[in-house]
Amino acid sequence: MLSSLDEHQLLVLWVQLAALVTLARVLGGLLRRIGQPAVVGELSAGLLLGPSVFGKVWPSGFHWFLPRDDMQGSALVALGWVGAALLLVVTGFETDLGLIRRFGRAAALVAAGSLVLPFACGIAVGWILPATFMADHHSRTVFALFMATALSISSLPVIAKILSELQLMRRNFGQINLAAGMANDTVGWILLGLISGLASSGHVSLGRVAFAIVGMAGFLLLALTVGQRLVDAALRRIRSVHGDDEQGSGSSLGLAIVVMLACGAAAQALGLEAVLGAFIAGIVLGRSRFQREEVHGRIEAMTSAFFAPVFFATAGLRVDLGLLKDSTVLWWSLGILVVATLSKFLGSFIGAELAKLSRREAVALGAGLNARGAMEIVIATVGLGLGVLNQAAFTAIVLMAMVTSMLAPPTLRLAVRNWRGSDEEQARLDREATLGRNIVVKDRRMLLPSRGQVNSIVAAQILNFAWPIETPVTVLSVADNGVEPDIEAVLNVVADRAHEVQQTSGPDSVGAILAEAKLGYGVIGLGVNERPTPGKLLSSVADELVLRAALPLVIVRRARNLETSLPAAFTRAIVPVSGSRASRAAQEVAFHLSSQLGTEIVLTHVIDREQTSDEATAATSAGYRWVGRREGAGVLSRDDARVKAGERLLERATDFAAGFEVHPRATLRSGTSASDELLAAAEQHECDLLIVGATARELGDRPYLGHLVEDLLARADTTVVIVTDAPPSNAT
Repeated sequence: MLSSLDEHQLLVLWVQLAALVTLARVLGGLLRRIGQPAVVGELSAGLLLGPSVFGKVWPSGFHWFLPRDDMQGSALVALGWVGAALLLVVTGFETDLGLIRRFGRAAALVAAGSLVLPFACGIAVGWILPATFMADHHSRTVFALFMATALSISSLPVIAKILSELQLMRRNFGQINLAAGMANDTVGWILLGLISGLASSGHVSLGRVAFAIVGMAGFLLLALTVGQRLVDAALRRIRSVHGDDEQGSGSSLGLAIVVMLACGAAAQALGLEAVLGAFIAGIVLGRSRFQREEVHGRIEAMTSAFFAPVFFATAGLRVDLGLLKDSTVLWWSLGILVVATLSKFLGSFIGAELAKLSRREAVALGAGLNARGAMEIVIATVGLGLGVLNQAAFTAIVLMAMVTSMLAPPTLRLAVRNWRGSDEEQARLDREATLGRNIVVKDRRMLLPSRGQVNSIVAAQILNFAWPIETPVTVLSVADNGVEPDIEAVLNVVADRAHEVQQTSGPDSVGAILAEAKLGYGVIGLGVNERPTPGKLLSSVADELVLRAALPLVIVRRARNLETSLPAAFTRAIVPVSGSRASRAAQEVAFHLSSQLGTEIVLTHVIDREQTSDEATAATSAGYRWVGRREGAGVLSRDDARVKAGERLLERATDFAAGFEVHPRATLRSGTSASDELLAAAEQHECDLLIVGATARELGDRPYLGHLVEDLLARADTTVVIVTDAPPSNAT
């Protein structure tokens, strides 16, 4: 039979949660306003509501709020551990195994240093602490081993929270910190099991230790192989059935929770910590190519709003600072704090030095790994329950856990102040930040349908040079009348990036492309012939995709009248500039292409009015070249609002290009026909590429990309790249 809380216990639980969350959120917000992470305020909330403050100010109210009731306390602690598990799922989403593998030696050395030196110092402290800290009837050896374990480990949930709030998760040392923190937690739980067995039975169970070690290795291997395939299959199924609708998002979120719980249960069964299983679940979920982006955000939102504050505040409830009124307990507790902090810092620093990391990275790792948090409190609670520790030792260890967790954020912030890392790390972080802000050019997998024709080869070239090399691509081989096409040339273009081939041979090629596009892609690249299909804007397939696709499209129409089958190079590109989102998307493609190939970019804004030669020097003070026509009666003043607006648009686009280390030309033109001006500019600058943004709309039974785009398609002889952004309702 399940035991349930009675009416009074439920009332107390609701009051506990309301008080903890409210105070944790208020203090977290206040700490954030002065530049500290919210986790410090959340830990402080528990301290204020615990026996140290609330228990002294209003004893009767405190005993009602936190009664000595095992079931009552277990309900609150269980919710806290769910919060820790969710926090580690979010951390797993942001963990880059490729980056950790790259720093594998460094992570191993830092983890070893951060464990070995504190463990040795903990044994020494355990042997010299006065009997005031020891429970009766237990040996000094067992006590010293408990102290060594308490001093040597770190708390992965607290480290993850600090790195996330300080926006350091993607830094090189941040990923090393996570790897070392995971090793700390794993070793800590193995040590705790070993020492607990020694304390309760008087001997060490080597079989139990071996089971935990082998079990953890096997669990990791299964999770990242078989588990990854099962998660991928489930997420693929959800995407194929629901696409990008709200129901699919809810199903993906539900699957993430189920995977977290299953991995947590498996880790707990192995004698480890359930949150370690949740961390691995987050890694598996985050690595899936079929994962929906919003799932990460939803888990993170509910964790930071409710579950994480409960977890960290609950940890603070256990601390009773009243025991420190005994001077012996006070001074020895401070000594334990100093030894724990210095030994962890020096051990991490030495490991980083042996790994040949920079001094700043070594300092940052020492500061980050000093956060002990709830792991210490669990160890102290186990020691108290086994009778190895008394209340004084328990308080000293919990105080050390609290203070180190509170000191870690400011010391870490100080360690990384005004430091962005190596040139390589800065470039990676800048690239990730740019991709995160981009509309179309992101790090999500690309889909390239192909019948093996020249137009799809040109489309492959554009995608290959405009998207980061780390972005994988799927080439969808579309059979023509049941005959498999030769796509070897397309595959040769994308050979240097991760790629796969999928095949479709049914009569409904558009349906097959759209079905594949549901499975976690960021963009569809499509090559079309230089001459449109009669009665169509582009072709039968392309027109239907423009109308029905829920993803951005990069449509590449190869140049006309080429003597060879492919363009020799993309040396210079015209990019029309307007204030639209589609124009911004086209600029992304152009600037990424330029940064990879060195293609010169000519940014052009056309004002819808002719300009006489008398105003040929207008706008030069802003650094833009004005190109006008001699014929025409209109005269545009330098103060004309349209001129000023055009200058601002070009200035904004030029600043955007600077982020890619691209330095474009910028020209203002005027005339009665924007397409005339752009084609004249392309001829004047000898451009072989035109990149234009478009918003797709439906016009009868065909797509409408706007008069400008359609006129350029009809008249331009150069290669034309049309970038369409997904409609807001379809964007993922």
